[in-house]
Amino acid sequence: HQEFRTRGALQLTARRGLRSRDDLPIYNEYNATSSSSFHGMTHPFSRALLDWYAEHGRELPWRETADPYRIWVSEIILQQTRVAQGYDYYLRFVERFPTVETLAAATEDEVLHRWEGLGYYSRARNLHAAAQQIVALGAFPRDYAGVRALKGVGDYTAAAICSFAYGLPTAVVDGNVYRVLARYFAIDTPIDVAAGKKEFAQLAASLLVPDRAADYNQAIMDFGAVQCTPRAPRCLVCPLVESCAARSEGRVEDYPVKSKKVAVSHRYFTYVLLVDTADAESALFIRRRAAGDIWQGLYEPLLMESPAPLQPEEVAARLDALGVKTAATLEPLVSDLKHELTHRRLHVDAYRLRASQSPTGDWLRVPLSQLGDYAFPKVVNLLCERAFTPSSE
Repeated sequence: HQEFRTRGALQLTARRGLRSRDDLPIYNEYNATSSSSFHGMTHPFSRALLDWYAEHGRELPWRETADPYRIWVSEIILQQTRVAQGYDYYLRFVERFPTVETLAAATEDEVLHRWEGLGYYSRARNLHAAAQQIVALGAFPRDYAGVRALKGVGDYTAAAICSFAYGLPTAVVDGNVYRVLARYFAIDTPIDVAAGKKEFAQLAASLLVPDRAADYNQAIMDFGAVQCTPRAPRCLVCPLVESCAARSEGRVEDYPVKSKKVAVSHRYFTYVLLVDTADAESALFIRRRAAGDIWQGLYEPLLMESPAPLQPEEVAARLDALGVKTAATLEPLVSDLKHELTHRRLHVDAYRLRASQSPTGDWLRVPLSQLGDYAFPKVVNLLCERAFTPSSE
C-alpha cells in the first residue's frame, strides 16, 4: 500500500502541477490513516467500484451459481471472447455437458464440435483434458494451487474461480483490470513485461476487498468492459472521474502501456473442396488438421498453403502432383477472403472441384448432410455454406 500510495501521489502531483500531494482528493482519503491502521479498510477506489457494480453490474448466468465447474467453463469461454458472443455458447455447452463428469466422458470431437465458432480451440482441448484431471482427483479442487494446476488454467482464471466459487481473497488481473488500474493510477510500467505484471498483481491484491472478493473482482472487470472501455471510455459519467490520473492528464487512451507491438504475419491458404457426385448424395473429402498449428484437431477440405496467392493453373498443377485426376474445371468460391486471428491474417482463396477420388492419405468421404457432425474452423464453415447452398448449385 505504502509504495503505491507514495509513488502514485508524487507522480500525480508533478503531472498535474498541483502545489503538493495534499491537493490530491484520492491521496487525502487514502492517506487519512496510517499504513498499519488502513489495513482491513476499504480503499475509496474499491468502494466506488462496489457502489457502481451494485447499480450497473451485468446479470449473467454464471454469476447465479457457486458451482466451480460452471464458473470455470464460463471463464475459459470468455478468454479471448466477448460476453455477447460467449453467452449463448456457454448455455449450449453446459446444456450438452452439465457436469464435469459428462465433459470428461465425451470425445474430443464432441467437445470441439460444441466449441465450433469460438476459435482458440486449444481452450476446448485443455478444458476436456482438465475435466479428466478433475474426475481423476475425485472432485473440483478447492484452493488456488489446486485450481491453478489444472491444464489450461492460468493465474487469472484460477483467481476468478476461487473468488467466485469459494469466496477466496484472490485478486484477478485481466485486460480490463490492467486498463482500469493503469488509467486510474497513471501507471507507465508496460503491462507486457515481468516488472509490469508483478506491479499490477501487487496493486490489484492491495485493492481487493477480502470479504467481498467475488463482488470486487466482478466489479472491476465489468467496469473495464462497459465503462472504462479501450476506446471511447465513458469518462463524463464515470464515478472515478474526479480522481482519475489519466483523465486529469488528458491521456486516458494512452493507458495501459505496452512495450512493443507484435507484428502481424500473413499466411496464404487455398482450399479446394473436392466433391464426389458419384452417389445420389454428394460428398466432400475432408481430413483432420494435425497438431502444432492453428485449428489443431478440426477438420477441413484440401488445403494448399503458399508464400503468396496461387493462380488457378498453379492450383491445377498441385492437384495433379497430389494424384487428383479430373477433367472438371475449378469453380471459384472466394478470392482473398481475409480472416483475422491473433497476430495472424489469413488470405483465403477457395475453389470447388468435382472429383471421384481424394488425394492419397487419411481422407474421409462425408456426405453433405453429415458435415454438421464434424467440427470445422469458422472460415471452412463459410466456404461450405458458399459451396453447398442451393444458390451455388
